[in-house]
Amino acid sequence: MLNRRYLRIKTMQTLYSYFQQETADIGFYEKELFKSLDKIYDLYVYVLVLFTDMHHTALLVTEENKNKRLPSKEDLEPNLRFIENVVLVSLTNSEELKKEVANRKISWQSDFDLVRKLYAELRVTDLYKEYMASPTPSAKEDKQFLISVATEFLYEHELLNHLFEEKNIHWADDTFGAFSMVSRTFENFTGTIKLVPLYKDKEDDQNFVSTLFRKTIAGDKEYDTLIDDKTKNWELERIASMDVLLMKMALAEFMHVNNVPVKVSLNEYIDISKEYSTPNSKTFINGVLDKIIADLKRDNKIQKTGRGLMEGN
Repeated sequence: MLNRRYLRIKTMQTLYSYFQQETADIGFYEKELFKSLDKIYDLYVYVLVLFTDMHHTALLVTEENKNKRLPSKEDLEPNLRFIENVVLVSLTNSEELKKEVANRKISWQSDFDLVRKLYAELRVTDLYKEYMASPTPSAKEDKQFLISVATEFLYEHELLNHLFEEKNIHWADDTFGAFSMVSRTFENFTGTIKLVPLYKDKEDDQNFVSTLFRKTIAGDKEYDTLIDDKTKNWELERIASMDVLLMKMALAEFMHVNNVPVKVSLNEYIDISKEYSTPNSKTFINGVLDKIIADLKRDNKIQKTGRGLMEGN
């Protein structure tokens, strides 16, 4: 499932596109935002299906080797550890996954050559060899192996990432979220595979995204004034546009998302700036927002509710 930081980042990306347009339809961009979030689930399902198709490939290769003209002892008595991986078998048989595949029209059929290539490459890795040679197979080892395949082998595979980017240009930024969900799916295995949901709390998370998106737009001019007042020696045009956007999002969250502590919101936007803005952004954003927070609290414009939010918010 997607954490709040990921929701902030996807909202930031959509807001950036929105503000590039002279006249933009809020409703259209909000729909695009939620579509982009749902597409992450498509990517998650794609990766899970890749595992089931590699499992199918292993079965095919095993049968092909048995039917060689002169099969070796190893061909006739293959090591079935990968094929019998209990987590992989459960995933392959998952009705929940099959339903998502049908609903989302997901298939590796047109790219099956890549599936076979990935399986062939996996078989020669130390990761695979050590797993296959382990004398004590267990469900714990089975799921740890699959987590390692996802995070150490597939996650940064150049050809695979290129394919994902061809299917959806936004997936280049979404692989971390999707693979995190894949790893969590394997980690949660207790006898039966259960897919993880996209949201921790769908209604609450979607309200968070919608509020953050719409309130950042609605308060655009007000936030310009607040930021300009604390950056007298700077013209807004000289400040990195991403810094301005992140500060506006933070202000919208301070003032309109009443169940997230101010300190949490502040730290989140500082951390996001480290990845998406300039090396000096974190210090600049922290300094400006600290000053604005003091004014907002003085004017009672920050109202947090809920246990643990009233004090030190």
